[in-house]
Amino acid sequence: MSRNRNFNNEDDMNNENHTGSFHESRDSSMDIKLQKRSFLRRHRLPLLAAAAFALFLAYLIITLSGGRKQRIQEEKITIAEVAEAHFLDYVDAEGIVQPILTIMLNTPEAGIVKEIVAEEGAMLERDALILSLQNPELEREIEEKQEEWEQQRILYQEKKVEMEQKSILLQQQALQARYELSRLEKDLRLGEEEYRMGVKSKAQLDVQREEFDYRTKSTLLQLEGLRQDSSATLLRRELMERELERAARSMAHARSRMDNLMVRATTAGQLSFLNVTPGQRVGRSEQIGQIKVMDNFKIHTQLSEYYIDRLTVGLPATVTYQGTRFPLRVSKVVPEVRDRQFRVDLVFTNDQPDNLRIGKSYRLQIELGQPETAMVMPRGDFFQYTGGQWIYKLNSKGDKAVKTPITIGRQNPVQYEILSGLAPGDRVVVNGYASFGNVEELIIQ
Repeated sequence: MSRNRNFNNEDDMNNENHTGSFHESRDSSMDIKLQKRSFLRRHRLPLLAAAAFALFLAYLIITLSGGRKQRIQEEKITIAEVAEAHFLDYVDAEGIVQPILTIMLNTPEAGIVKEIVAEEGAMLERDALILSLQNPELEREIEEKQEEWEQQRILYQEKKVEMEQKSILLQQQALQARYELSRLEKDLRLGEEEYRMGVKSKAQLDVQREEFDYRTKSTLLQLEGLRQDSSATLLRRELMERELERAARSMAHARSRMDNLMVRATTAGQLSFLNVTPGQRVGRSEQIGQIKVMDNFKIHTQLSEYYIDRLTVGLPATVTYQGTRFPLRVSKVVPEVRDRQFRVDLVFTNDQPDNLRIGKSYRLQIELGQPETAMVMPRGDFFQYTGGQWIYKLNSKGDKAVKTPITIGRQNPVQYEILSGLAPGDRVVVNGYASFGNVEELIIQ
């Protein structure tokens, strides 16, 4: 019992010591003074949110009111003056030299390429041999035509001999009939004389007269038959001759087809393209190459569809080369639009550059009308950003430029025609719009 009491006393003493140390430490911590946070630190998030919202409201107010301004250095922009001047409506384009005429080379007959005589790029005279073909089927057809013509010619000769013999026989018969009729006529006159002399009776004379009348009618019918037979013979001969001529023409045509196996140049020029190889089989009228006529040239170009309704054949144009202007005219306008462009050909109307080469490019100007006096200004990048609806116009001092609505009419590669919004003498900003945005006013420094 006493032992347990001792243990309890020791525990109580330990607890008192521990409790005392805890109170000492708490009293020491209570002695440290706490620092108070400032108002900005305590409310910084709401203040930042309010400031951002205020800035946003200010931005909206400025944007909606359209009163934004921007400062710009003068050397970063281009200023031009509006003026009354001559306006030439023309279009500037790049053209490529082409031959005045390109002829397609076709094969008149089908066949197998036997030999190629002319090479690509060769200069050819008219009817110059380019290549030769073989066509066994055509050769057999020509032989058949030849045999057919020979048979018809022989048949015609036989029929001709027969008709001539028949005609001779009929003529002999007619001659014999005339002779008999003449003899009977003499006998009748003699009988009449004998009847008057009383030597011959009237009955004998009547018999003789009847025989003469019969022979007369018979001879006339025989002569009429000869005449008709002669006409029929002539008609049959004419038909046979026509048939023979037709066979001869058919044979000649077949022979001419053999000549077509020799492909020749249809005109003088340069063989610019030939797409065959020996042994290749080509069809009839198949395109195998091109011949470019080199005695003259044209300029080929493509223009925007914007000009398709204003460009017509005959409009003047010029090419400037080494300081010399060479006149041209529009010779062909292809109205088909592809990829928003259409094709135009031009020809020289007088002199042309000495060093014209196929494929060489030139800058050309096609006039769309006569020069007129108009209010104009130089081209610039403002049209790209404003669509030509407005522009920045400078004040009299030149230190500010204000957005001004304008109306643009015609245009050429260097000028715009101004229809409204500006006056001669006004100065405007034509370049530098990429960095302006949509501000209402520029402060020029």
